Amino acid sequence: MAEAQIGTPPGAGNGAQELALQNIYVKDASFEAPSGPNLQTTEWNPQFGLNMATAGTVLAPDAHEVVLTITLEAKVGERVAYLVEVKQAGVFAIRGYNPEELRRIVGAFCPGVLFPYARQAVSDLILRGGFPPFLLPPVNFDALLNQSLAQAAANAPAPAVN
Repeated sequence: MAEAQIGTPPGAGNGAQELALQNIYVKDASFEAPSGPNLQTTEWNPQFGLNMATAGTVLAPDAHEVVLTITLEAKVGERVAYLVEVKQAGVFAIRGYNPEELRRIVGAFCPGVLFPYARQAVSDLILRGGFPPFLLPPVNFDALLNQSLAQAAANAPAPAVN
């Protein structure tokens, strides 16, 4: 399989660094519509709940699987119209980066590459379920990673002073 080189993430500089997308795939997908599209006979003004998570797994010394999980729930009143979950995954060859750069690549850059694929999968499932189209809004994964790191630092116990 040929390697497809993708954009250069922040911090990439010397020739020893490499970031290549090896494979992209849907790892898991589910769609539930407890009431079916019958719910649309009422006024279609749902409230949406959106959750996203990322996870990275080292497959080999220079191969990382990154999984972007998107869960979207649409409710009309107290009734769930539909619930969609997509786990969009990719295998990335990543070499020559320091640990902080690697954390940013796996936590922000790779999910940004996966997001358009996940958006399409979510949209397709909703349409196939008989519901009006829904497009996920753009996401700033750098800002989400920074927020997550700041929360983790705030929740970390203070070092003991002797």
